[in-house]
Amino acid sequence: MRFLSCGKSDIGRVRKTNQDAFLCDGELGLYIVADGMGGHAAGEIAAHEAVQAIHDMITRGRDVIRDFLGAPATRESTRTICRLLESSVQSATYMVYGMAEQKPAFQGMGTTVSALLLSGAYGITAQVGDTRIYCIRGDDVIQLTEDHTLVNWQIREGMLTPEEAARSPHRNVITRAVGNHDYVQVDTQVIAVRIGDKFLICSDGLHGYVKRGELGAIMAGDLESACDTLLRLANQRGGRDNITAVAIEVTD
Repeated sequence: MRFLSCGKSDIGRVRKTNQDAFLCDGELGLYIVADGMGGHAAGEIAAHEAVQAIHDMITRGRDVIRDFLGAPATRESTRTICRLLESSVQSATYMVYGMAEQKPAFQGMGTTVSALLLSGAYGITAQVGDTRIYCIRGDDVIQLTEDHTLVNWQIREGMLTPEEAARSPHRNVITRAVGNHDYVQVDTQVIAVRIGDKFLICSDGLHGYVKRGELGAIMAGDLESACDTLLRLANQRGGRDNITAVAIEVTD
């Protein structure tokens, strides 16, 4: 399998700085979107430093990826490669937290992270916060990640309906972030990947404006056009946040 990708980011129509960061490493099969938070450009620093830390650790773990690719997947091998991705996010968490402890202007900074590692016929995801990963497979658009937000928790607990959550003043409250503490719970999973699959990783500045039902048609075209369309729609519909999209296609 080969992996094609395109990543684009836009400041949006309201924010003065772009605190999103992304990475596309087709050779490694690693794709990341991070959405930083914090004043004095701290969110921008948190996002970029987290992306770099994850990339560095996955790069150092190439032997784990080679072992995973070199033999049929087992319960133990999938656990091992999930631990690699989880550990890379934990490493970023510890580093961002440490930076905030060292510099008062950075205190409280953090970032969301969604990462996808494509390895042979499998994809491994790692999730903290409310950036999202979608899989577009034929006519189906599947959200692979769960938002770590207060309103999503309230929906799961039956305290809010999705319609009420969309109007809630607390809809942007994050319950997990990289860097707010020296440890964070990371959601990981392994999924089967097929030729023809497409993936979209995006910040909430995009998925807050573009509905899941619209993604199939948009992602049907080439990756660059899809990213351009997604960013344009988010801006046309408000653009109140930074907007980032990373699109990936699995080919033979």
